[in-house]
Amino acid sequence: MIDQDQVQRLIGRDAYGSDGDKIGRVGQVFLDDQTGRPDFATVNTGLFGMSESFVPLVEAMLTDAGLSVPFTKERVKDAPNVSPDDGHLSEEDEQLLFEYYGLGYAARAERHRDDSGNAGDDVVGRDTSGPTTDQAMTRSEERLDVGTQRQEAGRVRLRKYVETEQVQTTVPVQRERAVVEREPITDANIDAATSGPEISEEEHEVVLHEEKPVVGTHTEPVERVRLGKEQRTDEETVSGEVRKERIETDGDIDSK
Repeated sequence: MIDQDQVQRLIGRDAYGSDGDKIGRVGQVFLDDQTGRPDFATVNTGLFGMSESFVPLVEAMLTDAGLSVPFTKERVKDAPNVSPDDGHLSEEDEQLLFEYYGLGYAARAERHRDDSGNAGDDVVGRDTSGPTTDQAMTRSEERLDVGTQRQEAGRVRLRKYVETEQVQTTVPVQRERAVVEREPITDANIDAATSGPEISEEEHEVVLHEEKPVVGTHTEPVERVRLGKEQRTDEETVSGEVRKERIETDGDIDSK
């Protein structure tokens, strides 16, 4: 049975019939005007889900897969077309739907009795227990509904700053040095060698050069850096408590 706490989790979930076939996606949930409990849900059916069918939630259950209803897919698709007035189903529409699904108003009265604590003496219920139910009872179990929610885990900034480091490198440099060159007097150079006075003093100066290292800097781009995101999937183990109904017998039981 669906309660008020599960209403929001119904919207958008897949609905499955008693034969296990997927019927469609849950669109809306209609609450009982007197008790506030969920009475009906609309399920998108037909080609491309363009149609909506009403299905009662009296004996429906919310499972891990979605909404499970005790009706076949074809029965839900062929449900009578009703038009809610301002988001409410009229009593005539409710009676029409209950009768179509074979529930009648007995199921509705049973739900009212669960909330108000009383009901008419002539009502035969269809729920799990009580003096006016049939010879069978339904055993229910809670299922653990697990999902995820997205939240901010942190912030990362891309920041650029300048640092100074010492760099050493080797640079080849050239230097000039004086070298004394001697050559013998020959017929080719005798005129230049004897053009001056025979005996004299003379001084000749040669300018020497050398290279010195010069240090400077220039800027050039080396790479582009951007901040991106990648998604990684991890597995986490969660746990929770669920309740299960147990059925036992009192009295003498014939095991044959």
